Amino acid sequence: MSPTAKCFLPIIRGGPRHFVKHVLEAFRPEEAMDFFRGIGVDLVLEPTGKYFPTTHSGKTVLEALIREVNRLGIELLTGTKIEAVRKSGKTFLLKSGEGEYAAQRVVLATGGLSLPETGSDGEGLKIAAAFGHTVVPTYPALVPLLTGDEDWKALSGVTLETELSFYRLGKKEASAKGSFLFTHLGFSGPAALDISRHFAVAKPEEKPSISANFIPGRSEESLAALSRKKNTSNRWLKHFLSDEFGLPASFADAFIHKNNLDPTMIFFKLSSADRRKLFHLLRESPLGVTGVVGYRKAEVTAGGVDLKEVRFASMESRIVPGLHFAGEILDVDGRIGGFNFQWAWSSGAVAGRAAALGLPA
Repeated sequence: MSPTAKCFLPIIRGGPRHFVKHVLEAFRPEEAMDFFRGIGVDLVLEPTGKYFPTTHSGKTVLEALIREVNRLGIELLTGTKIEAVRKSGKTFLLKSGEGEYAAQRVVLATGGLSLPETGSDGEGLKIAAAFGHTVVPTYPALVPLLTGDEDWKALSGVTLETELSFYRLGKKEASAKGSFLFTHLGFSGPAALDISRHFAVAKPEEKPSISANFIPGRSEESLAALSRKKNTSNRWLKHFLSDEFGLPASFADAFIHKNNLDPTMIFFKLSSADRRKLFHLLRESPLGVTGVVGYRKAEVTAGGVDLKEVRFASMESRIVPGLHFAGEILDVDGRIGGFNFQWAWSSGAVAGRAAALGLPA
């Protein structure tokens, strides 16, 4: 296994891991970067470890792809919605409002249900189901969280590093760490988006909940030492939270209000037990999450065409010869950070190569 494919597996979710591994190995991130550089997209490595076009604009990628399509003499039909696909013998017939098109190979790369204004309306999933494919139930992933807690919503625009924990039936099942953003509706940022898929799929009777550790950089040992520490400082609690942990002053105010604490209390005059209680609240604060925003703001769709019905070497259907799949339509989704893009590129490369080889000379 290549190191690149191996490091992707822990952050890719959905169908069988061996399937995902084979597809990612067939068209690795290095090959994707070489491809984009080859069609004129200059890339730059950001401090986050991610590569972006030097223009920092997705339009640059789109324009380069269209230029390459034109260079290769490929006919590109835009504004043409395919309403249904059927197969007659070895030929696929694609129905649109403008007429019917015939094809010997079809690649369904229609996305899922996320960001419907881009055209991802789930039509591809309906086509797959009509051909007899199993569609694993879909739900929004990488999507902002909602809350009814007015104290948290009042912090809209405040960001801080946070570690989130997801609980189902009282048991911790997942965690996510990173930048965290308070919004007028609830929570966003990488940490919230990464953990959202777990809350989105949970049922109410499972009592799903998410708590936040607002001081993830502090170990239990360091906090225990701070609980025992003696000091003559007369800093109020809100100033202590800002100075000791680097928490925004507005957050400190909201946190104190939420937990019915006295903002003028002096931290070092608290008993060790009260200090430990304060640290516990900072490390396990309930967020009161009530749901997710939905597909309109989701960056990816979880669920989709069952990988068990697809051949990983060609992305071809095991049910309908000549029908291939690529990207988000499949039951694969990944964490934030470009992993879903790479899955789209890898699965697209495998499907495209196999479809081209399957065409008559």
